[in-house]
Amino acid sequence: MDNWITTCDNKEDLVISSRMRLARNLAKVPFPRKLNVERSRDVIKGIENAFYTSPEIRQEFKTNYLWEKNNNERQLYLEKHLISKNLIENSDKTAFILNDKETVSIMINEEDHVRIQCITAGLNLEEAYSLSDKIDDLLEENLEYAFDEKLGYLTACPTNIGTGLRASVMLHLPALSLNNQMNGLLNALAQVGMTIRGLYGEGSKPVGNIYQISNQITLGRSEEEILSSLKAIVIQVINEEKISRGSLMKKYKYELEDRIYRALGVLRSAVLLNSNECLKLLSDVRLGVEMGIINDVNKVTLNDLLVNIQPAAIQKQYDKNLSSNERDFNRAKLVREKLAVNTAQ
Repeated sequence: MDNWITTCDNKEDLVISSRMRLARNLAKVPFPRKLNVERSRDVIKGIENAFYTSPEIRQEFKTNYLWEKNNNERQLYLEKHLISKNLIENSDKTAFILNDKETVSIMINEEDHVRIQCITAGLNLEEAYSLSDKIDDLLEENLEYAFDEKLGYLTACPTNIGTGLRASVMLHLPALSLNNQMNGLLNALAQVGMTIRGLYGEGSKPVGNIYQISNQITLGRSEEEILSSLKAIVIQVINEEKISRGSLMKKYKYELEDRIYRALGVLRSAVLLNSNECLKLLSDVRLGVEMGIINDVNKVTLNDLLVNIQPAAIQKQYDKNLSSNERDFNRAKLVREKLAVNTAQ
């Protein structure tokens, strides 16, 4: 699978990434929140033993123990969508197994004992599911999962019972946002068992007009049905966004172009940029790129900036603790450099 940050899937401009997550628990072992540190780390060892079954796997994957990482390192993994906030909140007893391409992350002792996550570029739900299913089969060969013949896979949260599958697609939806259509979309999605969340999933606010659409129902539906339904919904949302963009362009062509070029101008010249302002401006530039208005910026650069302008990423680049003002200064400097030297692909 392709890393969503460094790869641009041109098949569908509006889709940034597709993610698959499988929730699993070990039979006869209390859920993670009921385990102390010692037992939690025993669970980690057991899952490692079940996973690292060949030299090839050991060469491609590495376990990261969160209790060995500092807070900035943990936040950086979150900003790259490799782990969840819940994993960080219990860092004394959590870990994750990561591959070298950063497309597979197996979280251990999050809400469930195992959360297999595969994330790839573009609208590629089937590819992400195929790989997560293979990893799931490998683990199940060596572990006994908590499973009920009627209910399916047993999980800490009842909403995950059944397949334990959460599929999500990250999209850029600026026109629907500008036209105040997001609330209507949210209600429509809820009626068909889907939900829409912000950039970092559950509990996060939408920033930069980037949203994640995912399934809410896991019980009573097969994996294939979930993926098929989600893909159909995503394609419908994409069509609605394109219609909305066309309407904006028809009614407010000059105003829209002015907004897009002003955003690019600010990003190429600003001395200070906070993360929220930067994300909003990058959204306008992304819209310009997607609509063919801007031709000297590519989406790989925009994906890179989406992650690397975040607070932990900025601090990592300069390898020291920065004040808020220093982060804003270095964020603006990074954006100026990235956009100044970039050429379209």
